[in-house]
Amino acid sequence: MVAGIVAMAPGAYADHAEVTVIPAAGSGSPGCEETPEGCFIPMIATVDVGGKVIFSNTDSAAHTFTSGEATDSDSVGVVFDSSLVMAGNTYEWTPTEVGDQPYFCIVHPWMAGIITVQGIEEDDHGDEMMMPTGAASATGMLSDGTKVSIWTTAPTKGEMMEISVQFEGAEHVNHDMKVTQNGNTVLDDKAAHHHDGKGVHTTKALSTSDPVNVTITFQGYGVNDPKTGPIGEQVVFSNVVPEFGTIAMMILAVAIISIVAVTAKSRVVPRF
Repeated sequence: MVAGIVAMAPGAYADHAEVTVIPAAGSGSPGCEETPEGCFIPMIATVDVGGKVIFSNTDSAAHTFTSGEATDSDSVGVVFDSSLVMAGNTYEWTPTEVGDQPYFCIVHPWMAGIITVQGIEEDDHGDEMMMPTGAASATGMLSDGTKVSIWTTAPTKGEMMEISVQFEGAEHVNHDMKVTQNGNTVLDDKAAHHHDGKGVHTTKALSTSDPVNVTITFQGYGVNDPKTGPIGEQVVFSNVVPEFGTIAMMILAVAIISIVAVTAKSRVVPRF
């Protein structure tokens, strides 16, 4: 089964234009902070810079949606503050800067969450691509000169990992992608087809925060058989762990010389 594959249009490499956050039912009383879901759902929400975050109070109690951390008084309400939002009402916030924004409820300070605001980068053709905050990137090359790049979120225990791939300047790209962690397969996408050479793959929830290995097996250009290009060549990105800024890459094909370009951004999610 091919999971997490989308045919990407220019300017929509990963679409998080709007996200809605709700309080967990009964979160006005302590206890939700001990659950996997947390007190705000989703506990870690992703949105594009310039997008919209909707705080919808579906609970029976009134809450605030206030930026900052309860333990850091200087951070409270600096970026946004909804004041008291009664049951059934909403509050909206539009982020203008990339980064991780913690927030909490002033009335019920055990309620805490994170808004991850992701930025926009342009590829060599000027097309905008959404790049997750905290992502790292690495680049390899097929023997025909096609540059293969990936961007990844950090591997985090209990969360799915997003891996974006681009075959620069190529159309109708076919490939397999396999992702392993500690010898266990967490993604095995076969026969992926990207009309414009760009796509996003998502692993299953990871069991640890250890690095992963990403293997891309090129399966040719074209829609119909016979397909063209260096079919069967593999690009392997090993020890993918963006929060340490390290992605090692090697090309598993005879007579292929590749140059690794590694870029590390800030860490993705603060740990509580």
